[in-house]
Amino acid sequence: MDRLENIDFCIRYLMEQTEATAQIPKSLPAKKQLLRTLMNVWEPQQLSDDFLVAQDAELQMQLKDKGVIRTRKRLWQGDITRLKVDAIVNAANPRGLGCWNPLHPCVDNDIHSAAGLQLRQECNNILQGEEIATGGAIITPGYNLPAKYVIHTVGPVIENGIPTVGQEEQLAGCYRSCLWLARQYNCHSIAFCCISTGDFHFPKRRAAEIAIKTCREARIRVIFNVYKDIDYAIYKELLRLR
Repeated sequence: MDRLENIDFCIRYLMEQTEATAQIPKSLPAKKQLLRTLMNVWEPQQLSDDFLVAQDAELQMQLKDKGVIRTRKRLWQGDITRLKVDAIVNAANPRGLGCWNPLHPCVDNDIHSAAGLQLRQECNNILQGEEIATGGAIITPGYNLPAKYVIHTVGPVIENGIPTVGQEEQLAGCYRSCLWLARQYNCHSIAFCCISTGDFHFPKRRAAEIAIKTCREARIRVIFNVYKDIDYAIYKELLRLR
């Protein structure tokens, strides 16, 4: 199969599994968007070997299109799913199975969509219906990501935008939990996304201060990955980078 036929196979397979109905578009960008939508709403269940081969082929093509990034910088701005490191950190929700909001532009959705459905299946196998505790973490393979592992952690939700001392400690716990798992799996490098600062409403500057302080004594190489310009500016200032 060529790429278009391959992605059509994936779409038809998932439409059958999710009982969805949609007209398959003709353009590659629209096909990719529909595939991601179907992946986002997929309930963990057995996947056929043929589907996994086809899905992995498409996701590897998408990774090739984006390009893999290798960096030794302490601060890097961009798509965390491109980073070639031992582990990347996912800011997960307590259910731990990815974002179920189709095409939602969060790091949780980005990571699960780029890794493949094996990631949601693996998280489901680990958690067995339980939730990830706030400040806790689980680790999984990276599957179609360039990173070897994904460490999923759940940060505190700040309803009024003003974190308590306990919530600040929970956020620090996210970084400690991730670093501990990384060391257990012999990781030499880890990339942290901005935990709790998006839909969880933790103040950006305070979150960055906690992240940098908690990782100061890490015995592995830490990369702070940001996406927005405002986060880059905050980390650049706090890390005293030129």
